Amino acid sequence: MKHSHKFFTNKDCMFFPCHDKLEKDFNCLFCYCPLYPLGDKCGGIFTWAIHENIKIKLCSDCHLPHMPEYFDTVMNLLTEENISELFQ
Repeated sequence: MKHSHKFFTNKDCMFFPCHDKLEKDFNCLFCYCPLYPLGDKCGGIFTWAIHENIKIKLCSDCHLPHMPEYFDTVMNLLTEENISELFQ
């Protein structure tokens, strides 16, 4: 696969498949989404829920970090500006 350093699938993972509606080339590189802390700015598909008075993101319908063609998008979202906002 072209750009194989941006992609791998771990079908032996005990949690695989972790999302419904898996695509043919499901990318496990970002197993735990690095965009989760960006909240509304993550660029993915999510909903908000309240669990035990804590607001959490539900991302099970999001495939953004798991599609090899979005690797550059994910990396661009992880800019110093976006990350620094998390610590303000």
